[in-house]
Amino acid sequence: MEDQLCANFEISVEKPPGASPPSFIALLKVYRELLVSRIRNTQCLIDNLIENDYFSTEDAEIVVQFPTQADKVRKILDLVQSKGEEVSEYFIRVLQKVTDAYYELQPWLDEIGYEPSENICSKPVVNTDPVSRYCQKLRCELGRDSKFVMSYAQREEMLLEEIYSNSIMELVSFTHESLGKVCQLEALFDDTIGLINEDGETIYVFGDAGIGKSILLQKIQSLWARKELDVGARFFFHFRCRMFSCFKEDEAICLKDLLFKYNCYPDQDPTEVFHHILQFPHTVLFTFDGFDEIYSNFDLSSMPEMCSPSEPVHPLVLLVSLLRGKLLKGSKKILTARTGTEIQKNIIRKKVLLRGFSSNNLKDYTAVFFKDEGQRTLVLNQLEANPNLCSLCTVPLFCWIIFKCYEHFHSMFDSHELPDCSVTLTDVFLLMIEVHLNRSLKTSLLKNNTRSQAEVFKSQKETLLALGKMAYKGMENSFFIFKQEEVSSVNISEGDLQLGFLRTVKGYSGCDDQFTYEFLHLTLQSFFTALFLVIEEKVSAKELLQFFNECSSTETARPTCLRIPWLKKQLAGEDPFRNNEHFHFTNLFLCGLLSRSKQKLFRHLVLPAVIKRKRKILITYLGESMKSHLKGLTRSRLPNYNQIQVQPNFVWMLRCLYETQSEKVGKLAAKRMHANYIKLTYCNAYSADCSAISFVVHHFQKRLALDLDNNNINDYGVKQLLPCFSKLAVIRLSVNQVTDHGVRILYEELSKYQIVSFLGLYNNQITDVGAKYVAKLIEECSSLEYVKIGANKITSEGGKCLAQAIQKSKTMFEIGMWGNQVGDEGAKAFAEALRNHPRLTNVSLAFNGITTEGGKSIAEAMQHNNSVKIFWLTKNELDDEAAISFAEMLKVNKKLVHLWLIQNQITAKGVKYLSEALKENTAIKEVCLNGNLISQEEAKAFEDEERIICF
Repeated sequence: MEDQLCANFEISVEKPPGASPPSFIALLKVYRELLVSRIRNTQCLIDNLIENDYFSTEDAEIVVQFPTQADKVRKILDLVQSKGEEVSEYFIRVLQKVTDAYYELQPWLDEIGYEPSENICSKPVVNTDPVSRYCQKLRCELGRDSKFVMSYAQREEMLLEEIYSNSIMELVSFTHESLGKVCQLEALFDDTIGLINEDGETIYVFGDAGIGKSILLQKIQSLWARKELDVGARFFFHFRCRMFSCFKEDEAICLKDLLFKYNCYPDQDPTEVFHHILQFPHTVLFTFDGFDEIYSNFDLSSMPEMCSPSEPVHPLVLLVSLLRGKLLKGSKKILTARTGTEIQKNIIRKKVLLRGFSSNNLKDYTAVFFKDEGQRTLVLNQLEANPNLCSLCTVPLFCWIIFKCYEHFHSMFDSHELPDCSVTLTDVFLLMIEVHLNRSLKTSLLKNNTRSQAEVFKSQKETLLALGKMAYKGMENSFFIFKQEEVSSVNISEGDLQLGFLRTVKGYSGCDDQFTYEFLHLTLQSFFTALFLVIEEKVSAKELLQFFNECSSTETARPTCLRIPWLKKQLAGEDPFRNNEHFHFTNLFLCGLLSRSKQKLFRHLVLPAVIKRKRKILITYLGESMKSHLKGLTRSRLPNYNQIQVQPNFVWMLRCLYETQSEKVGKLAAKRMHANYIKLTYCNAYSADCSAISFVVHHFQKRLALDLDNNNINDYGVKQLLPCFSKLAVIRLSVNQVTDHGVRILYEELSKYQIVSFLGLYNNQITDVGAKYVAKLIEECSSLEYVKIGANKITSEGGKCLAQAIQKSKTMFEIGMWGNQVGDEGAKAFAEALRNHPRLTNVSLAFNGITTEGGKSIAEAMQHNNSVKIFWLTKNELDDEAAISFAEMLKVNKKLVHLWLIQNQITAKGVKYLSEALKENTAIKEVCLNGNLISQEEAKAFEDEERIICF
């Protein structure tokens, strides 16, 4: 319609060169209905027309008498056109200048090529639209709020742009299968990628504590405020979910107050702004950070589902109604939570898993953090030499802590190295605490300070105990926000607040009239809780172990969820927002603080006998807990292996065992597994966890199978597994962000021991470089029988190397190359490898860009092969000519049992040749041709041959 109008207008106003410009009155007539449908605000037009004496007060009164917005616009157009060309042009000028109010008309103004005359340019235009002015205020406030990142202490802030660095963001399905990476933040809102539920409205971003969820939302907020996030959002409302815990049980507010009172209040006409939001919910973007951090101790099951935007209800009901689309349906929403928080599927539109820093991300972050090139080189070299420290740095929060500690020691103590002891997460946090405490010393004393870590802790024992007591009280009830009286009740002084462990936060509801506080990060509250349990002498055995009980299997079965009707199916008294990760971290730090290596530090803070008693209680509990946990795991009997399938909770147990640094505990855990195939798939293990896995696995006496598929191990994790490689006969690392560097480590280690039989590297980041290392391993390691290296980035060059290695190997049983790009050149190399190969039985070259030329080479070579039983050539570009070659092969090859030619370009003609060939071949059980160019009607001709499968 618009194009036709434009064409009509051009014809109507076409003038010979030198003629007068087109009529603006005619322009308004031609586009009348377009303007009526897209002008949302009339008051701004009326205000400017009056201000420039184009409209009288009477004109304005006539306009406002009309009941609908469309009728108002029509009347304004009538009056403007009746007043001549100048007024008509000024009308268009207002639309052009007040971009925020008339943003829908900007493409039209560009299309008609409107350029104001000199006279009209001299006329002032003022934006009096309350909606667009509110949008401007919102951008201004959110831009200011997101500019800085709260840093090491409350008084130290860093520019977001100077500290933010990209990390791995992966779109996943409901079953956590990868749907691709998020390279640009706009892709979060692009429905062409990663959409898993078109009826859902919430983009669910999840990941471990410290992985970067909050700073990602701050980055999105900053980009929106600068108009650099083009997702069609005019309004941006952000909420920290933990603040909802401040609302009282009987508190009720309406949606309007929730949006304006706790974000940004309109300076003009809030009712009109809110009405606009209700009318155009698709222009609203919400972010809700930390859904798992809501604490609710009252029953919401009696609350009705909220559909009315004006009725006051409890804020949690508003939150849930927004997420479910009962309120402001069509608005955009991003919800973050820690891994393991279960959100009902019907509200989710996309799932985004944050995986932390890749090796390249870490290098980029190091460059951002350390501006000096020499210092940056020192840090990178030190990280490279300490794989455990490097693995911890893949988690942005831990990386920031480590870098800040390095920065502190470098500047204050003229030291160029981090202490060698920083190998566990507990060590890193102890170092952080030490640095914070040193900040309280006078600068003149700080230089060349030789006080030991123990002396620093001893001098601040009362501060540590006070902070620990408050952290403990909060952890008991999953409280993360503390009021002023709670801070005062444990004798935390103003000086203690300035250390940077706590920061002030904006309060909601009844908290508005006083300061509220939170720990710098949830993991820091967990650390102080564990510290309190260690240094408070009166802690009983039950209290010492209480957070382990919180994480027992019965507890972890109680996830955060949204149900219909809200919470009615929940168990009585159950907290619907519960997540246990903060308890897990508390347990982990408790194990680290009670490790034998920390006894020297804590003998200055608590009696050695007390530490000894607590350590004995803990070690005994870990032993019994491991024994009990392992009894309940699924076990399977496989050829040559007793398999044990562990759960994500088991990874936390391994982390705790590692923090103890007790070889005795590690040996006991290995002994009690009673298995030689450890399956750790889908356990959310990341690279640093490989230290914990190695800590136990290297105690196994016999050969072992280790399955780590579908985690986040990456190259650093591969390096952490070095102590295990002498035991590993099976190593599965599929879907783990492994690159060529990690493959090189695998080659160098596995080739030493010559025992590996199965290597799984499916769906990683391996190129031809990595493929060459795998090829060398195949050549040099006669024990290797299975290689799964599909869905990587291998081209014909890497494919040739692998094929040549297989050709030389007499032991290879299966090669999986699905989803690479070896093409016809690679296919020809594999054809030569197949020719007369003595043992290769299963081959997959599916989805590899193989055309007829490559297919014919494979078919001809298979005439000389007696070992292959299963051949997958799905999703290539094979046509009837290739099918004819395979038909000729089947007349000769009587060993092949399964041939998959699914999703190629074979027609009924090719199928006919294959069908005819089966008359001479009784050995083959199936030729799968689903998804080819065959109609159901054509397929009927082959119904008598059951081995031909077309549908």
